[in-house]
Amino acid sequence: MRAGQVLRISIKGLSTNMLRSALTALGVIIGVMAVVALLSIGRGSQKAITSNIASMGTNLLFIAPGTTTVEGVGQGFGTALTLTSEDADAIAAKISSVAAVAPEVSVQTQVVAVRQNTRTAVVGVTPEYQSVRNYPVAEGDFFTLADMQNRSAVVVLGSSVASTLFPDSDPVGQTITINGYTQTIIGVLVSKGSTATGSLDDRILTPLSSLQMRFLAQTTSTGEHVVSIINVQVASAGEIDTTIQEITALLEERHRITPGNPDDFIITNQQDVIAALRQSTEVWVLFLGVIAGISLLVGGIGIMNIMLVSVTERTREIGIRKAVGAKKSDILLQFLTEAALLSFAGGGLGVLAGLGVSHVISGINLTGQAIQTVVSADIPILAVSVSAAIGIIFGLYPALRAANLKPIDALRYE
Repeated sequence: MRAGQVLRISIKGLSTNMLRSALTALGVIIGVMAVVALLSIGRGSQKAITSNIASMGTNLLFIAPGTTTVEGVGQGFGTALTLTSEDADAIAAKISSVAAVAPEVSVQTQVVAVRQNTRTAVVGVTPEYQSVRNYPVAEGDFFTLADMQNRSAVVVLGSSVASTLFPDSDPVGQTITINGYTQTIIGVLVSKGSTATGSLDDRILTPLSSLQMRFLAQTTSTGEHVVSIINVQVASAGEIDTTIQEITALLEERHRITPGNPDDFIITNQQDVIAALRQSTEVWVLFLGVIAGISLLVGGIGIMNIMLVSVTERTREIGIRKAVGAKKSDILLQFLTEAALLSFAGGGLGVLAGLGVSHVISGINLTGQAIQTVVSADIPILAVSVSAAIGIIFGLYPALRAANLKPIDALRYE
């Protein structure tokens, strides 16, 4: 039997009961729609996370202090007081592949404006921090080297802190109180959103020297000023590995770490952070796909159920066709084609519905974060391919059952 004849007979068989065929295809439509919509949400979340990290700056290294031990239990990296401003100065002066260095110290504290207050991170940084970590100013100015040298009582607000403390007025030029010290607001940062570690807008930046003098005067036994992290911008991506080795050697020398002993600091590559997050979000995307695939599986079961009913109802038709010369393969191909048509039609309509849902929910604000969706070409292709495969797999048993009917038994069927 030719392909055109099989297709024509299959369409006629499905159109005999249009409502039943439409409801059967509906299960596939919902399943494919769920796959496309959920995978697009997963891909959008993945893109948002990696792009937010990339927006911190490029070719970055993060140097954090080592770990302290309390009663034999390590407290985790960042708890030791091993990194200093002087370490940052040495890196900037001695490592030729370093473009800029920006140490920072952070403290969580209460901040008070005229009528509002909030608890946020006050971060002491140098002027280089703005370019190294890519923090443009939306209004006002960033502090200068002169502010650092004079330990000026000035601050730059993150966008969310600015909207919390000054919801109805321009904060630039006004003052806030931090731990009893009055600070003048000279700028507001551009909003940068959130990462896996929290909001990048919920912070206040102040000159490092000012914070060390007023809020957090931590020093080592040799009198050097402690910092919580050193941000290093490498001149080019190709020099990152060499730079890590040179910084490690320099800090080991400065901290008098002898060969064979563990370092009291850790250096993290920005690209390693992005790669680790991308890998973890891939698991999340896969998990969403599996959840959506369950509804597609239910649609396949619906196709099998309806095809079995169709075989039972058309038993005499099958017997007559066999009696006039139809082969077993002809009957098998006919019913497989009917199942494939249902799944293909459902898959195509499901993709359109999924794209529509993705477009509608993109940008919706949920728990303070806007939903971002990304639909790449592989998502609809995967969804349609899986739906077609499910239709053929679940349609195989009813087709075999129809093909294996004996003509005499089929003709006797009432």
